[in-house]
Amino acid sequence: MSHISSPSATAAHQQPTAPQAPTEPAGTDRTGARLAPPRAAPAKMPSRLRQFAITLLGVYPVITALLYLVIPLTAGWQVWQTTLIVAPLMVAIMVFWMIPTIQKHFSRFILVPTRPRA
Repeated sequence: MSHISSPSATAAHQQPTAPQAPTEPAGTDRTGARLAPPRAAPAKMPSRLRQFAITLLGVYPVITALLYLVIPLTAGWQVWQTTLIVAPLMVAIMVFWMIPTIQKHFSRFILVPTRPRA
């Protein structure tokens, strides 16, 4: 069984709308004076030196902790074999946790305004 509403029933449920203010042509204010075009924010690029420094501060304790955890488990292994275990762990930590965290929390420090080209 379907319910069909009458036009008078739906009109009773509609809210009255507020009157619309007259709109000015684009690029003018209420008096008709032309407005200056909006200025774009200066472009920003990451400072490689700052990004290096923050990443190093994050990588050093993580790699040290990984080595303390892995070296006892790989005692007697060749260096390349231990590195084969540590490198993928470190890269995964950097890609999925460290770099996104650095970008989220330190972007204001890392991003610097670009210099205008001469």
